[in-house]
Amino acid sequence: MEFLAEALQAYCELHSSEEPEVLKKLNRSTHAQVLQPRMLSGHLQGRFLAMISALVRPKYILEIGTYTGYSALCLAEGLAEGGKLITIDVNPELEDMVHHFVKEAGFENKIQMIIGDAYQVIRTLPQTFDLVFIDADKASYSKYFDLVIDKLAPGGLILADNVLWSGKIIDEKSLAKDKDTQLLDAFNKKVQADPRVECMLLPLRDGMMLMRKK
Repeated sequence: MEFLAEALQAYCELHSSEEPEVLKKLNRSTHAQVLQPRMLSGHLQGRFLAMISALVRPKYILEIGTYTGYSALCLAEGLAEGGKLITIDVNPELEDMVHHFVKEAGFENKIQMIIGDAYQVIRTLPQTFDLVFIDADKASYSKYFDLVIDKLAPGGLILADNVLWSGKIIDEKSLAKDKDTQLLDAFNKKVQADPRVECMLLPLRDGMMLMRKK
């Protein structure tokens, strides 16, 4: 489901900062070589992630769900001097592609990719994070939130992607039958009710939940 008409999407992109050339190349490569290229953050969402990161100037960023690395490159643009982004993905098949574009972007000293079960990996990380981006298996969003909230610095941000789930989140049939829709709805309600954070659900692309730790 597209939330904006194609012409409006194009207008928004035209009047937003341009993608760096390396991201244009990664976008094209993802669409040409990888299944489900719709999972890529893309121009508009990518510039939003880069803007948020630039505003926060994080020392440490955690990303759960790497895919082809587009969002990691966007988030890494805003890292503070000497900062680091750790991105975790369970699928090793795209690791070489991610490393190639990380190196081309000049971020090989800023981005660390870990292949493994995020639920297990996060427990071993010693860092306190300033910014967390969740874009992995939707059924685990609530579990990831519980894992990272205590590793988040006060005033730090968590972003969770796809929380409108192609509009299914307000469709009664989907809510009655689709497990992922039910779990995302429960996640959205959980975040909204959690006194540790303030939140805003943004209708950006497929829905982005923005949370700030109090």
